[in-house]
This record gives sequence, C-alpha cells and structure tokens, in this order.
Amino acid sequence: SFTMNMYLFVYDLMQFCGHSWIFTNMVIRFMTFGKDSLADTFYSIGLVMRLCQSLSVLEILHILIGIDKTRLLPRFLQITERIIVLFVVINSQEEVQGKYIVCVLFFLWNLLDVVRYTHNLLSRMGIYYLPLTWLNFSLCIPLYPLSVLAKAYAICVSLPYFESFGTYSIKLPFPFTFSIYFPYVLKMYLLVLFTGMCFIIQNIFSERKSHLGTGSIKNK
Repeated sequence: SFTMNMYLFVYDLMQFCGHSWIFTNMVIRFMTFGKDSLADTFYSIGLVMRLCQSLSVLEILHILIGIDKTRLLPRFLQITERIIVLFVVINSQEEVQGKYIVCVLFFLWNLLDVVRYTHNLLSRMGIYYLPLTWLNFSLCIPLYPLSVLAKAYAICVSLPYFESFGTYSIKLPFPFTFSIYFPYVLKMYLLVLFTGMCFIIQNIFSERKSHLGTGSIKNK
C-alpha cells in the first residue's frame, strides 16, 4: 500500500541520514586528526550509532508482518550480531571503547549500510541504477567476513575486562550452585558468530545471483 511504502521510505531515509552522518564524520575526523581520531570514535559517534542499530530491530518486524520480502533468519543474525557486539561488548566496557578495532568495526558497518540504504531509497522510488545495484550485492562479499573478524577481535579484546570486572557474570547464593561466567558465554558465542557467517555468506551469494544473475534488473 502507499502508506506502507511511504513508511519504509521514511525508515530507509532516516537510516541513510544516520549512517551517512557517521561515515562522513569518521572520514573527516581521520583526515583532520589522523590516527588520534581513532581512539575516541565511540565517544564522538557512539550515540548516533546506537540509535541507528536500535532502529534496525524494526527490520525484523518488517519481515515478520510481510512488508519486507527479505529472508528472516539471515537478517535476524546480522542485526543480533551487531546488537550484541555494540551494546553488550563495547558499550558495557569503557576500556574497549577506546580501542582501534571499534573504529574499524564502525567503518565497515557504515560503509555497507550507506550503500544498502541508498539502494533501498532509490528502489522505493522506482530507480534502478545498475552500478549501485551491483555494488550493493557485491560489496558485502568481502566486507561482511571482515566485519565478522572485527567483531570476533572486539570480543577477544573485551574478555580480560569481563574477567576482571565480572560484568554480567552471575553467581546464585546458597543453596543454589548455579553460576554464569560471562567470558565463557562470549567464547561460545564466537562459535555461533562464525557458524552464522557461513550461512549468511551463502545467502549473500544467493541474493546476488537472483538480482544480478537473471537479468531481472535489465528489464526495470
């Protein structure tokens, strides 16, 4: 319906503006301050990044109610990966926020999202620009695995701080003997992260083939 299409257009526009602001801010800060800008990336753009990633949870709802035809599981995995790393790992440990890996991770996320939301915006207006479509379905092939490696590295960097401070670790009092040691949870999540990566890469190639390999966009 027109209302749903307008809603999705506004959603994509908001995400495009947010991620474009983050990406432009990062580039300008790096060109101005050089390597000194890397350490305070989270402090300068972390709020907008958290807002954009929180808003992305709506994409799962879009798929569930049928206004977005994207496959649910791959998108769910991609969104939850970011939510966990950003809010649970980085946001909860101030010592991790100043690491260079945060800047690398934010750069990869926003580069992918600026291209994706630009493509979505133009598509909703009936504009299909072949080079942009190719870039949207090709750029994620090298960059998504790199972002997974960056997420895994960020988790590994955070482990000593979770061990030292006991963040999210739970030990129930007597008579219970049950406890949750959160560093072990993160280590197990690394297995989930790389297993999910294999599934998502398969889906990326499948989507790329359906959009670029059938000649469907040539007819549009």
